[in-house]
Amino acid sequence: MKKLFGVLCIGCACVFGACNSSSSNQDSVDSAKNINDSMLPDSNSMSPSADTSSMKSAPASEQDAKWAVDVANAGMTEIELSKVAQTKAVNPRLKSFADMMVTDHTAAADKLKTIASTKSITLPDKLSDDSQKKLDDLNKKSGKDFDKAYTDDMLNGHKKAIDAFQKGSSDLQDADLKNFAAQTLPTIQMHQDSIKAIAGKK
Repeated sequence: MKKLFGVLCIGCACVFGACNSSSSNQDSVDSAKNINDSMLPDSNSMSPSADTSSMKSAPASEQDAKWAVDVANAGMTEIELSKVAQTKAVNPRLKSFADMMVTDHTAAADKLKTIASTKSITLPDKLSDDSQKKLDDLNKKSGKDFDKAYTDDMLNGHKKAIDAFQKGSSDLQDADLKNFAAQTLPTIQMHQDSIKAIAGKK
């Protein structure tokens, strides 16, 4: 789920004032990852006698931070796509699904933002370039074409999201992020079941 769910985070401000104008032309996901990488402690400069209490505020590992950034963007993407579907979808079942997406993913985004703020993790404050293009393309459609495009986006997005959250719930090093992945996974699986039912897929 490299360039995707995005799951998550609306208007997530850069933690510890990490965002600056020099990254304004950079993809938001790449920018967030670069900032997180720069926050990682230099292993060569850490002495064995360092006060371990100072590590409580140390940033999450590079792998965990990248996972959080990708999930944040994916969730944010699905929220923005679903906001469009709330008004443009023709199928009333899709409109209801879009309402559920905005509600559930916003709640998940808030949880992730809270965790990130305690882990020195910067999350993207806007959609990645790829996600923005997907949103722009969806906005150009209408009627049944819109419904099909939105449905396909949701089917693909949730397949990738489930893969990411399953891996997160088993592979993440940070306990809080790992618990977040495990607790959020059932909701994403329910979303997948719902969109599959609407699409007539098993």
